[in-house]
Amino acid sequence: MVRLYGILFLIDLVMLIWALIDCLSTDEYAVRNLPKIAWVFIILLFSPVGWIAWLVAGRPQQPARSGAGAQWRPGSGFPEDQRPRAARETAPDDDPDFLRNLARTRKADEEMFSKWEADLRRREEDLRRREEKPDA
Repeated sequence: MVRLYGILFLIDLVMLIWALIDCLSTDEYAVRNLPKIAWVFIILLFSPVGWIAWLVAGRPQQPARSGAGAQWRPGSGFPEDQRPRAARETAPDDDPDFLRNLARTRKADEEMFSKWEADLRRREEDLRRREEKPDA
């Protein structure tokens, strides 16, 4: 008799943990009949009845799948033959347009950098002249 109670206790504990994890990982909008937090309290406080109630009345219903003609749902992935392909089949470093644009932007960046350096040199010279005039 003690073994039977031990086995029933372990089954109850495993199902309680499974139902709690299932409830907590279910999206709020998908939970049926009660708010998610109410289901968590019911599962925890009313041990065997709580997880049975979750399975019967709270858990989201899974739509029946009909094999290859099943409707696609967000997050379910794509069958390989229906996977959308990227617009660009070549890698960026193999694409001549990308490399041309990269060379253009690098040249523009170098020109802008040289202008900034020239402006900085001019400002430093102006500052040195101002500092030298009061002393002279």
